[in-house]
Amino acid sequence: MTRYTTEQEAFWAGSFGTEYIQRNQGDHLLAANLAFFAKALAVAQGLGSCVEFGANIGMNLRALRLLHPDMALHGIEINADAAAELAQVVGADNVQQGSILELEPPHCDLALIKGVLIHQNPDMLPQVYDKLVEATRRWLLVAEYYNPSPVAIPYRAHTDRLFKRDFAGEIMERHPSMTLVDYGFAYRRDPKFPQDDITWFLMEKR
Repeated sequence: MTRYTTEQEAFWAGSFGTEYIQRNQGDHLLAANLAFFAKALAVAQGLGSCVEFGANIGMNLRALRLLHPDMALHGIEINADAAAELAQVVGADNVQQGSILELEPPHCDLALIKGVLIHQNPDMLPQVYDKLVEATRRWLLVAEYYNPSPVAIPYRAHTDRLFKRDFAGEIMERHPSMTLVDYGFAYRRDPKFPQDDITWFLMEKR
């Protein structure tokens, strides 16, 4: 049995992570993701490749492929069941199954993380930030729950499994080479393309 550094990683690698797959797929989500990435990446140029941290079954990468058909897609996913489905989207050679903390991501034009930093152990965030910045040649898109100060909130009857904070601000403070280019908010009550109340930040490495 695989041993993980944090309780949060073991949580997502196990049955809860597998159950998550069924709640987060379908044509409506794909359409919402298309609208989301069209807006969040509107000013980004030269997007020839992307690596997504915590890619699950590839719903984000499927949307990116429709927007950028020639983009080379890579995904990192801790849950083995999700990684197997992700391989059908981007190819088995482009999937790394395991912990973000342990794997070495490929270098791509765009590094993406969406709804994943909120589930990381706060003590490990500096290491994850370093991985994200290392992975990108130019662009970094972070889309998470925002709060100006760190806070933990209950998540589906579980404690210490969801955290909100200023992830992008912390990344830029730790890595001055990352500069904010654009940002915005996606609302769960959007009548056409709802997302999960996430705030997104597009940064450029300079």
